[in-house]
Amino acid sequence: MTTHRISIVEARRIAVRAQLLGGERPAGLLETVRHLALLQIDPTAAIAPTADLVAWSRLGAGGYAPAELVGALQRRELIELAATVRPAEDLALYTAEMALRRDDAPGAFKYRRHPEWMRANDACRKDILARLTAEGPLPSRAIPDTCAMPWASTGWTNDQNVIRLLDLMAACGEVAVAGRQGRDRLWDLAGRVYPDHPPVPAEEVVRLRGERRLRALGVARAKTTEVPIEPWGVGDVGEPAVVEGVKGVWRVDPAQLERLGEPFEGRAALLSPFDRLIHDRKRTLELFGFDYGLEMYKPAAKRRWGYYALPILVGDRLVGKLDATADRKQRVLRINAVHEDEPFDAETRAAVDKEIEDLATWQALEIQRS
Repeated sequence: MTTHRISIVEARRIAVRAQLLGGERPAGLLETVRHLALLQIDPTAAIAPTADLVAWSRLGAGGYAPAELVGALQRRELIELAATVRPAEDLALYTAEMALRRDDAPGAFKYRRHPEWMRANDACRKDILARLTAEGPLPSRAIPDTCAMPWASTGWTNDQNVIRLLDLMAACGEVAVAGRQGRDRLWDLAGRVYPDHPPVPAEEVVRLRGERRLRALGVARAKTTEVPIEPWGVGDVGEPAVVEGVKGVWRVDPAQLERLGEPFEGRAALLSPFDRLIHDRKRTLELFGFDYGLEMYKPAAKRRWGYYALPILVGDRLVGKLDATADRKQRVLRINAVHEDEPFDAETRAAVDKEIEDLATWQALEIQRS
């Protein structure tokens, strides 16, 4: 197979187009999620939950309202799976893997994660299934903790027995998130939540997941750092390419290679810290020369850009970070700082200000600048 040679500008434009951040906005929420493959769920809402921020940055204030995501999940057009929102039809790419993690024979387990802990707490597992059968959907706090062995952790999950058990049961396809009550997940039997699609054969799953991931990223490494939730690497799908000035071989979506001759139409966008355009920090640095890290876990004195700074995209360049906070009690979007990686020209500043105004409109807040 021919190894393509593309410029760094072309690589950036491929990445931006693939993430639906070019000039033409997608038609709606379902089209957006189906193309991106997922929306990551994170509870931090310094401005808005990340799933909503990602949808807004693609669709704009006039094209997206958070109630749409709630409705799509209620109608099972989208499903919640392992801290992500995904198209319901994509569940078929995960059910075979779920089945491999369990054994339906009574008392027998093939749980690949924490098998001893699961065996010790099999009675609690059965209690959960019985209670959900009779009363579900339920929040975790409504489910009695009958675990024989506590969950030990140095983090927030220490002694969170029911929550950890539910998460592991969800990984095996026994239970699923049926909705939300505020921030609390509502749990039910997976068979009452998930669509009844036949599983994709295991030998096809890796390729199909890789193709979906590459379609959403446009250009990516075959292998890279292993991360939870969704890998950054795409395997051997797509076509090989070298990027001007960057070491190594990349994989590129063939559909994006066909668009290289088209004029590029960009726009400004404010991105979630968990946005897939910038989630792989090494890729972001290699392709965009953009230094960024989420600083919410750092002491305030050590932050360069702010607690929950939003990367700023203009055209095919990442140009700065917006330090802002949504104060819903005061009904203001507080702009603490706009960090310019290089001084903005008048056109860039106007484009960024327009996006800030759109963000405030979407959140029904007044802009307050520090």
